[in-house]
Amino acid sequence: MLLPQFAREFLRCHVLRPLLRLLRGGVTPRRLAWSLALGMVIGINPSVGLTTFVVIVLAWTFGLSQVASQIGTHVVAPLHLLFFIPFIEAGVYLFHTKRLPMTRRQIEHLSHHPVRLLREIWQWEWHALLIWAALAVVLTPLLAIYLRRGLIVLLRKHRTLLYPRKADA
Repeated sequence: MLLPQFAREFLRCHVLRPLLRLLRGGVTPRRLAWSLALGMVIGINPSVGLTTFVVIVLAWTFGLSQVASQIGTHVVAPLHLLFFIPFIEAGVYLFHTKRLPMTRRQIEHLSHHPVRLLREIWQWEWHALLIWAALAVVLTPLLAIYLRRGLIVLLRKHRTLLYPRKADA
């Protein structure tokens, strides 16, 4: 088995069942796929603390499912942490800015200059967000295509969960 029992149960309860409920509620696989893709791509952006707000605004703007977008965002939360530094480093490399302070001495020096620290953090964030946005433009439609295909397979496999059987009279 690929996943331990607790992980499978968590995914079943917090991802699979809510998605199936949305499908049963009339959300099309296409719209659901775009909602999930938007949430997943926004969920890996290199900003801190803005993902939920951005997903709510964008899902509302495009008429997508709020629930599915939030599920997508929270499913990729560990990837957000994993990709944060690589996005920053890519911004440093592509925009030829100062490297991130990684030594204790560098961090202590910046902590004594809060205005400079804020300016540099914003510069790193801005460059990382530009790189993420370029990737998001390509990644979102591709992800939506593959998620739609997966949702259709999921629909076929779990049809009995979607449409409960009628009780025998």
